[in-house]
Amino acid sequence: MAPASPPDAGALLRHPKLWLVPTVLSALVTLVLSLLYMGGILNPGADLDRLPIALVDEDRGGLGKEITAALTSEGPGGVQWHRIGAAEAQDRLASGKVYGALLVPRDFSASVAALGTPRATARPTLTVLTNPGVGSLGSSLAAQINQAAAHRASVTLGKRLAPAATDPTARVLLADPVAVQTRVGHPIGRRSGLGLSAFYYTLLLVLSGFIGGNLIHTGVDTALGYTDSEIGPWHTRNRTVPIDRTQTLVLKMVMTAGIALLTTSLLMLATVGILDMDAGHLPLLWVFSYCAVVAVGLGVQAINAAFGGVGQLVSMFVFIALALPSSGATIPLQATPAFYRFLGAFEPMRQLTEGVRAILYFDARADAGLTRAWVMIAIGFVAALLFGFGMTRYYDRRGLARLTPQPEPAA
Repeated sequence: MAPASPPDAGALLRHPKLWLVPTVLSALVTLVLSLLYMGGILNPGADLDRLPIALVDEDRGGLGKEITAALTSEGPGGVQWHRIGAAEAQDRLASGKVYGALLVPRDFSASVAALGTPRATARPTLTVLTNPGVGSLGSSLAAQINQAAAHRASVTLGKRLAPAATDPTARVLLADPVAVQTRVGHPIGRRSGLGLSAFYYTLLLVLSGFIGGNLIHTGVDTALGYTDSEIGPWHTRNRTVPIDRTQTLVLKMVMTAGIALLTTSLLMLATVGILDMDAGHLPLLWVFSYCAVVAVGLGVQAINAAFGGVGQLVSMFVFIALALPSSGATIPLQATPAFYRFLGAFEPMRQLTEGVRAILYFDARADAGLTRAWVMIAIGFVAALLFGFGMTRYYDRRGLARLTPQPEPAA
């Protein structure tokens, strides 16, 4: 009796079960990623919620108080105005606690009173201070809000002053009497990507931990004989090493921590050494980067150990898909829907971004987000150990060994 011929691709493609799992998973991943990434960026202005902006009144007259009171009571919704002094505003700009500031100068009332008289030497000026360290879009959004607020104050003031002017030229000038000056409130280095270098550096840290963790996971399983190795037409399979799940996880986590020493050093060599990214506090940056990569890598190992074959998909959502739109690195969380603000409370990229920003832009100040970043790294480290070893010990106690057929001995 002639042996049955192996099925060809055409025959297999007619089986619905072959299509079911990859079709459903591909469709769901595409749909969810589309909603996640686009849902957080389409309308930042409409989603504003308590965007912190400093409001400084140094005016010696009464107009400054009127303007600041009007802004806080009648200004745009979604802005959290902080009425503080100039020194405190500068401190909050230097720690990334406010996205910008609007300054009413000391001579504002006097300059307004001099309009239309021979004593007038210049137009009254309101100063908008930007903070590029919080990200180019966040700083720009705050600057636009401040500029619009200054213009409204000017128009309101003009409605009061213009009717009293007799000269037509003076009436035109007084219709919009206030000039708006914009300058950087807390400068950062020129090689900082307009405030985006912290985001991309953080993304590199997460990708290094995520990709490295998955490579180690696959490499160890291949070396121990639990996964086949197939490169092009070459296929090999090692003899299975009888090792339980817990010991396998120990091996993978130790390798993750060891290899991260090299990958972290290369990451800094490339970004700081070769590309000359503006960065200070280099020893601290290296230690922080290493701990961040290890925390992500251990999380990947724990998830893979718990979920098996779909672990890489789960870890992709945890560390990439959900983390990127909730990081607050490109668009402030205060300008995203509530769901992303909820994710930003615990998603790792948000915490790491604040730590990297603090080191790169805000002189490694603890209150600029560095303390919170260290705390969240520690929590992530402990959570990965507890979850990973909790699941593997449970599987081992249940006798759920990773049994696979042994490869045929060589002839």
